[in-house]
Amino acid sequence: MFITGLARGRMMVVRGELEELEEVCSELSELGYMRFSHLARLYRAFGQRLAGALEALRERRVKRYVLRQSGRSTWVVVGKTGEYMVMPRAPYCSCDDFYFRVIDGEARLCYHIIAQRLAECLNWFDVLELTEEEYEALVEELKKVEGRMAREAAGPGAGHD
Repeated sequence: MFITGLARGRMMVVRGELEELEEVCSELSELGYMRFSHLARLYRAFGQRLAGALEALRERRVKRYVLRQSGRSTWVVVGKTGEYMVMPRAPYCSCDDFYFRVIDGEARLCYHIIAQRLAECLNWFDVLELTEEEYEALVEELKKVEGRMAREAAGPGAGHD
């Protein structure tokens, strides 16, 4: 795979941000709370996106949907205009900000991913248990929303394969 120097540099920046986030999360998991020094480190890494993440935490907008039978789970962060599926280990988010700015290298991780990671390590999230049918319906609905957002982002006349 060919990666330009700019893309390589961006990947290194994102990797550094992820490492910082994971290091802070590890400390938060041990402490059970956040210190000012953690906030300062996170703000240096993420700037204003940290404010959105902290607001999502404060408003308890981070959800973990768990399938009763298997324990499989899906993370969702309720954003300003919708609910977004977050895959923290990828890292991936279904929001427009991730699609337009993070993937293009214009921005750091979206605040939904930051919020999910902080919520998980601090245990500040709601758990909703679902049956198999409810879980499948949730995932399908999130896929529909994501598909609709992608079509709207592409605009009229965009090619379809």
